[in-house]
Amino acid sequence: MTTPEAKLVCRNVWKLFGAEAEEFLASHDRHPDPDAIAEAGLVGAVRQVDLDVHEGEIFVIMGLSGSGKSTLVRLMSRLIEPTGGDVLFKGENLLKASQSRMIEIRRHQMGMVFQHFALLPHLTVLDNVAFPLDIQGMDRAAREARAREMIELVGLAGKESAFPRQLSGGQQQRVGIARSLAVEPEIWFLDEPFSALDPLIRREMQDEFMRLQTKLHKTIVFITHDFDEAIRLADRIAIMKDGEIVQAGTPEDIVLTPATPYVAEFTKNVARAKVIRTRSLMTAVAGGEEDGARISARSNIAEAAPLFLDGATHLGVTDDDGRIIGRLDREAVVSLMLQG
Repeated sequence: MTTPEAKLVCRNVWKLFGAEAEEFLASHDRHPDPDAIAEAGLVGAVRQVDLDVHEGEIFVIMGLSGSGKSTLVRLMSRLIEPTGGDVLFKGENLLKASQSRMIEIRRHQMGMVFQHFALLPHLTVLDNVAFPLDIQGMDRAAREARAREMIELVGLAGKESAFPRQLSGGQQQRVGIARSLAVEPEIWFLDEPFSALDPLIRREMQDEFMRLQTKLHKTIVFITHDFDEAIRLADRIAIMKDGEIVQAGTPEDIVLTPATPYVAEFTKNVARAKVIRTRSLMTAVAGGEEDGARISARSNIAEAAPLFLDGATHLGVTDDDGRIIGRLDREAVVSLMLQG
């Protein structure tokens, strides 16, 4: 299977906080070591980051508080100016773009959702969702029609006239998601969007997020500090520590072959069945037809296992469009579960 093209590319991206940071980086050939950064009185918030985000994937960046993940996602959209490196979006180097060009890109091609909902309290749900389209200059009838589509997409039809104070936390976050999708972004940045929610609502929002992705096939950069959330949502994960990416790969790569002791410690209590996807354990079939239960190729084995309790010997595995692409056999699932 061919790898999708890269929508967003970071090459040797740095963010140093402190006086004369750019001059310092240049004087060290753009590769200073941590000791030199500390001696100069600078803070290395993001250090020497290289990554590619592919078309249509969910790329999760995770790490503990202070690891640099939120700073990195803001560097990608130049909400924070990088100290050095290159950020390419669809082949265009954003660090060479003018401020007016960046505003145009953010308004028309990027969607952003943050931990704090940032809804405008004096506007209704409809007007909140339509707000970025108003900024674009879209006429009222067109922007309200588009906003209603997004409100229905996130399951809030009937709430168009409500104000944010009349909604639950989960509903407010849905409004934020609808608003960010209204501009039909080519890349979608989500910075810990569910971390302020109660655990049950958070799980529901993760389900909603995956439902939206199967419909929209967006290119997504998702920030979290929750490893369970990361392995549930991600196509690939990058783990950050002290401003650096210490490992990047599929959830299976991260858990089964940790690259450093830090990553091993991070993942040591994760059960294999929670991280291995059905696509990794299935037998591929071409254009197959399967009777009975089906499960998404994105689902993990822990989610698939209960479907065998009624005596089924296999499940049909489907892609995002519902097409059968494989067959998951009971024996393979039992063997994996017995490994722990």
